[in-house]
Amino acid sequence: MSDTLVPRLPLGDVAADAVDLITKSGKEFFAAIKTGFLAVYDPLELVLTTPPAWVVILLVAALAWWVKGWRLGIGSALGLVLVAAMGQWDNAMITLALVLLASAVAIVLALPLGIWAARSDRVSSVVRPVLDLMQTMPAFVYLIPTVVVFLTGVVPGLVATIIFALAPGVRFTELGIRQVDPEVVEAGHAFGATEGRILRQIQLPLALPTIMAGVNQVIMLSLSMVVIAGLTGAPGLGRDVVASLTRVNVSLGVEAGLSVVILAMILDRVTAALADRAPVAKALARI
Repeated sequence: MSDTLVPRLPLGDVAADAVDLITKSGKEFFAAIKTGFLAVYDPLELVLTTPPAWVVILLVAALAWWVKGWRLGIGSALGLVLVAAMGQWDNAMITLALVLLASAVAIVLALPLGIWAARSDRVSSVVRPVLDLMQTMPAFVYLIPTVVVFLTGVVPGLVATIIFALAPGVRFTELGIRQVDPEVVEAGHAFGATEGRILRQIQLPLALPTIMAGVNQVIMLSLSMVVIAGLTGAPGLGRDVVASLTRVNVSLGVEAGLSVVILAMILDRVTAALADRAPVAKALARI
């Protein structure tokens, strides 16, 4: 007899049965997804890990210098030199490859969904609670179904990261488009512009600073989740973080954790600087 007044509702069992059913019925589909992710990830990892460290450092420093200035360029170079000096270069580049791929997929999915939600209140009312659930769900929970479906390795970490990082991209895209002055949109209609042209030439350019803020958040969440995905056997800095925890290895934990912080700072500053370079952001800065 139950000790509570409310009978137990076995939602967890229902979810487990659903995952089992999906896994068994979609084996070919999930195998295709796994093959596709690996087909993109493997060359990307090769591009980042094959060149000498100094080549990648110079390229990143040049990019940072171009988007923001010499201070960010020199700071990025010094940070990456420190990563290499700690012996974490290959792990850092593997983690960067995971972050870039997961972020790219999340952004590709988030942008059209955010645009759709911005143009339809009904879609927005359905999407918002789903995004709330995605953002409040503990990060570790995402790893469970992905490991069941894709086993261990790179792919479950990528899939969990994409799901975890998707929400801010959708929210900021919808917010940016909805914040566009309706009178500007009406002026476009008055000149006979189609809905597609208004979206491309009015709404998206004006919403770009907000959208770029969402892209920044997607990248930051991807980096945090990629580290957690080390629990699924995903390579990179996350694996060393997990190893340092299981072995109580302070030195390894400090080196891997500091490398994650350096990558996060560089990615954050570069993406924020790219947002500031948008024409609309430059025009607002002059006001």
